[in-house]
Amino acid sequence: MVTVGIPRALLYYQYYPAWKVFLEKLGAKVVVSAPTNKSILNSGVARGVQDTCLPVKVFFGHIVSLVDKCDVMFVPAVTSLGKKSYNCSKLIGLPNMARALIPESPPILAPEINCEKGRYNLYRSIYGVGRYFTSNPFKLKRAVEEAWASNLDYRGKMSDEGITPLQAIDCKLSPDVNPSSFTIAVIAHPYISYDEYISHRLIPQLQKKGVKVVTPEMVSPEELDAATRRLVGVPHWLFESEIIGAGEYYMETGVDGIIITSAFGCGPDSMMLGMVQHRARELSIPILPLSLDEHSSEGGLLTRLEAFLDMVKRRERI
Repeated sequence: MVTVGIPRALLYYQYYPAWKVFLEKLGAKVVVSAPTNKSILNSGVARGVQDTCLPVKVFFGHIVSLVDKCDVMFVPAVTSLGKKSYNCSKLIGLPNMARALIPESPPILAPEINCEKGRYNLYRSIYGVGRYFTSNPFKLKRAVEEAWASNLDYRGKMSDEGITPLQAIDCKLSPDVNPSSFTIAVIAHPYISYDEYISHRLIPQLQKKGVKVVTPEMVSPEELDAATRRLVGVPHWLFESEIIGAGEYYMETGVDGIIITSAFGCGPDSMMLGMVQHRARELSIPILPLSLDEHSSEGGLLTRLEAFLDMVKRRERI
């Protein structure tokens, strides 16, 4: 049985259930790297090149941690999932960067997911990965269908039940919150929000203080896309709805405050978060921008967080 390694970083938080079903239905054994820790971060920082953002450095660290634990590494190159909407260049080139910077890595399976090239190219890419495990086309077709169903169930569970990816993956319910507490929207990409090491457990810290936390994953893709188009028209970045769409949606539906979290040096996020900040100021909604890198400290984040929550509480009393 072939063992496939999946790094617990970047698109893991969006697509892991589908990837797991797909690979296991093909007869592979899936192994996931441990949650991010200091050792993984340091390994990734050591492999990263100039201008590499924190999430990509963390991803490299997770690959290093899996080198001796799997036969092949699964690193899809997600270019586009919609017409004229593209991913960050670093994520598009992720497989090639991994091969160059981590030469000791086992072979990397890197299907190209690019809907701009049409359905045939997408099928050919996915079936190319499948042929690594089986020559049975019916088994491969069934694996693709079950993986897609798993992805829809995963997304639906988060938006219908109001839970996070970590809760959906671990089958946990959303924690009980005091009904009188206020609601804060945490707007960020999942690979920042739910990596508790690099985010310094931002969401659990808020919940511990009795805050009801809402995130982009708790909104249906259709509502996110509609909110994105209301604010900016046609989206150009692949995961733009996670930032702009979620920000607009929660500002329209009503929250007591917004925390937007990004990785220092991320070009697309710097533009998108600026739009959310501008919109929040127009609507007089309290907003806290947080920029994270490998030098960010938990103490500094908690200080800013407590000051922000105090401001929101005072505002509610007025």
